[in-house]
Amino acid sequence: MAIEKKFVREGYVKASLDEYFAKQLNRAGYGGMEINRTPMGTQITIYAEKPGMVIGKAGKVIRKLTRDIDRMYNMDNPQIDAQEVRKPELNAQMMATRLASSIERGWYFRKAGHNAMRAIMNAGALGCEIVISGKLTGARSRSEKIVEGYIKHAGKPVDDIVDEGFAVAIKKLGTLGCKVRIIPPGAVLPDSFKLKDVSAEAGSEVSKQKEPKPSIKKYLTEEAAGEVAEIEEPFEEEKVVSEESEIVAEEQEKSEEESHGSEDNLESGEILENEERREVDGVWQHKHAGHDYWHPIARIHREG
Repeated sequence: MAIEKKFVREGYVKASLDEYFAKQLNRAGYGGMEINRTPMGTQITIYAEKPGMVIGKAGKVIRKLTRDIDRMYNMDNPQIDAQEVRKPELNAQMMATRLASSIERGWYFRKAGHNAMRAIMNAGALGCEIVISGKLTGARSRSEKIVEGYIKHAGKPVDDIVDEGFAVAIKKLGTLGCKVRIIPPGAVLPDSFKLKDVSAEAGSEVSKQKEPKPSIKKYLTEEAAGEVAEIEEPFEEEKVVSEESEIVAEEQEKSEEESHGSEDNLESGEILENEERREVDGVWQHKHAGHDYWHPIARIHREG
């Protein structure tokens, strides 16, 4: 068998099984099925609102379904499992069946559609679309569409996130088709986006800009305390200026000490050998032997 024919046959078998289960398990609240082929056999999972009715008394119903499937479709060791649906309002097949049964009981189609839509959206669905088609209000067939929320109609997201169900309501004037399409809560939409909080980011940047820069006084105090301070380039000029001021202060202290020492010598009256002294404008000067110029006592004379 060619690979194309195999895919077509598998699709036909799945659609036929879905119709068979919907007909046989209508009272149990049939909500869809899944088929998984394993080396041990074919695993079929049935989702229903009342799984007890799918199993039956002592497994009578589920054994009957297994025999019928094996006889009709010649499957390899079919095994049926029944699972309960926690939220029927988010299952499209169940809501389509409920809508069809409501219309069959005599509800007006528009009221029944809006009630179903309200139940689906209150369950937390992101979007829903209900289409009722047939002889609704006259002799001609037409369709009524009810849409709320967000819904996708084309592309791969339709196969991935949209749940679709269909049921038929049989009326005296003809049959009505009920199609329900639901996007469940938590589905990741392809065109969804989220805006960043710009105010928080701007506030953080402003706080970074307002941080005070370290001053030169901080580094000088750390250096005086014996700590090694790494000074950045902008502080090199200030450091050179401070060093020059320290040198000038040291020279002034030395000159003051020398002047004080000379004054002490004058007050004490000590006179060096071969020395002549005189007072000019309140400043004492002296001249040594071998030098022909006078100079203040506090200043060191240059060599002749």
